[in-house]
Amino acid sequence: MFKITSIIIAEDDADDRLLIEDALNENSIASSNLIFVRDGEELLQILQDNPQNPSIVILDLNMPKKDGRQALKEIKQNNDLKHIPVIVFSTSSSADDIRSSYKNGVNTYFTKPSKYTELVAIIATVKDYWWDKAALV
Repeated sequence: MFKITSIIIAEDDADDRLLIEDALNENSIASSNLIFVRDGEELLQILQDNPQNPSIVILDLNMPKKDGRQALKEIKQNNDLKHIPVIVFSTSSSADDIRSSYKNGVNTYFTKPSKYTELVAIIATVKDYWWDKAALV
């Protein structure tokens, strides 16, 4: 089984960051493994400055400065970063956003749920697959 070293969560909304962190904790994913950024520029800067890439990036599409759509393109076009699994977690359920995200290399796309229990269940699904089943490098 692969050990998750760190998770970068690109989310500009403070309430959503807190809810995601709580849901990760409820699924026994330690807060010490989390790095939060507020926009795509900050995400790309951390990825470029950090010699040890994160195990996973959780990416919101709608962020200031550089949005998640552009950040995803840049990650997946960069030979040093494109192997990092990226999970989009967005309020957008637009077919165009979903299709575009997969076209640009996203590994999984989730629409943010309206209920906290649904968020915890989504995180459980992510954990089950990415922590327990997928082979990562």
